[in-house]
Amino acid sequence: MVLMNRTYIGELSDHIGKEVSISGWIDVVRDQGKMIFYDFRDMSGKVQGVVLPGNDELLTIARETRPEWVVTVTGQVNKRPEKMVKEGIQNGDIELEIKGVEILNRAETLPFPIDNDTREVDEEVRLKYRYVDLRSERMQKNMRLRSQFIQKAREYLFNQNFTEIETPLLTESTPEGSRDFVVPSRLHPGKFYALPQSPQQYKQLLMTAGFEKYFQIARAVRDEDLRADRGFEHTQIDIETSFVEREDVLNLIENMIVESVESLGFTIKEKPFPRISYKDAMEKYGADKFDLRTPEEKGQGILAYAWVIDFPFFEKTDDGKWTFSHNPFSMPLPEHLDKLLKGEDVENILTTQYDLVCNGFESGGGSIRAHKPEILEATYKIMGYTKEEMEASVGHMLEAFRLGTPPHGGIALGVERNLMNLTGESYLREVQAFPMTRGGQTSVMKAPKELTQKQLGELGIKVEKKKE
Repeated sequence: MVLMNRTYIGELSDHIGKEVSISGWIDVVRDQGKMIFYDFRDMSGKVQGVVLPGNDELLTIARETRPEWVVTVTGQVNKRPEKMVKEGIQNGDIELEIKGVEILNRAETLPFPIDNDTREVDEEVRLKYRYVDLRSERMQKNMRLRSQFIQKAREYLFNQNFTEIETPLLTESTPEGSRDFVVPSRLHPGKFYALPQSPQQYKQLLMTAGFEKYFQIARAVRDEDLRADRGFEHTQIDIETSFVEREDVLNLIENMIVESVESLGFTIKEKPFPRISYKDAMEKYGADKFDLRTPEEKGQGILAYAWVIDFPFFEKTDDGKWTFSHNPFSMPLPEHLDKLLKGEDVENILTTQYDLVCNGFESGGGSIRAHKPEILEATYKIMGYTKEEMEASVGHMLEAFRLGTPPHGGIALGVERNLMNLTGESYLREVQAFPMTRGGQTSVMKAPKELTQKQLGELGIKVEKKKE
């Protein structure tokens, strides 16, 4: 059994000369005949252990063990002789003299080796056995860095008097934005919930509710085409705050990013972050996300952040109508508000939208929001909505705006996108614990899959196969 007085491997240097008990996985086992050497690992690191000659019973047990077996090991922490110190590695100056080995669980041969980089392993195999893939050193590092980044952001926001509030996972389907994932209602046959593409409307309603400073580590789900840096599911650091202008939000988030990533040991190319208009970005870089690093800085893992501002509010759809370029709840720039309210010079109306870009990725986006009903109505009118259609789509927002909503703005920072920048990974799946395959299948479990007839009956749903 696992002993309650377990010592973590990362703490062994504090126990030199003492007998300890560690629990974890066998990373490597090397039988040298008279002695058996091990590398053990747990969540805190690795250490070498040795079974010395003279204890035949222990040597017999040790010879049975294999890599990836789960064990509890007792032993004495010894200082290595000076000439045997391994420089530059964790616990390179100590060794565990093993006194006992308890086998907690055996492991069959793994479906692929994890002592090397697992990127080259077939994607479907990696994700089928994702819990094995996550044992690899690179994936352990990525997941722990993800946790640390979120923790740093959380600490910063709490220090700025933000309140963490969760918003619903079951919400209303709206025609704007990306395609929704929908959930059938058993209690209301024929009606559906939608999973949130973001907490956008709820966080604005929290401003109406008087919380003033909100954040959430929010899950967002969008039925979009999959690509290297986009999946059906992602996590965002979702932030909204009242009584602010654009510069207030940019400075708040910039300080959070600087404080968080520098505390994790990363270097930022330029502070304060450059502010570049959408027009200038398109003319200079041909895109609204770009990489400001030199080839040398790329090799050094430098982070080059910039703000893109002054986006066009509207763009044309394929059928010649107007739609929003980013978010229908945005405010125009103050000098463009009159154009919006009158519905004039639409193609030249600029919005308070801002995007945070880093190393060629869009890492976050937000805006100052509309907080008066006539502004939101003007936006939807330009997009061709009738009064009735507005009420059906955003009537609850219009009503809230009539009941004392303060000026407010915010941002959503993509956790995966930011982690891709920090780790240098090129694929979103390398910074998610259980991502989906390129074909939209889940890791480990077999979804999507068909429901049973009983389940379909309870939901009042009949499935018709698409004709080829």
